[in-house]
Amino acid sequence: MKRMWAGAGLLLVLAGCGTSKEAFRPNPNDEDPLVGSIPVVRAPRVDRCAQHGKSSVRGPCDEARYLATEYTRRLSVGDEVCLEGGYGDEPGEACLARAAVIDTAPNQVKLEVRTARPDSRWFNAEMRHAWYEEGALVDLYLAERGY
Repeated sequence: MKRMWAGAGLLLVLAGCGTSKEAFRPNPNDEDPLVGSIPVVRAPRVDRCAQHGKSSVRGPCDEARYLATEYTRRLSVGDEVCLEGGYGDEPGEACLARAAVIDTAPNQVKLEVRTARPDSRWFNAEMRHAWYEEGALVDLYLAERGY
């Protein structure tokens, strides 16, 4: 009799596991340290302004880098930023992809892409999280301004 109940219980457990695959699908925004699925966007190894050497573009590039660094360091949880079409400016009509700051850490900002237009490179990344190093966001600012 005990074997019958044990067999029936095992059968119910196995039947329950096979019915819902959603319960076992990992959440891409989960910060489980064992899985660690949140990507980190690293800063480039070479500074964009250093590539200009002693040309006349170097001065304005250094100034733009300073402004971008200050803007990025002042971001706090809840702020909205434009990831494409105007990083460093208030998200307006020209902004192709908007993100929100959802966490901060030393030298890092965690962004969640909230909305993206179909012609944006962020269109398939809506509601995704990623950690961005300060230098990566500064590089984004400089790239959008042509440096």
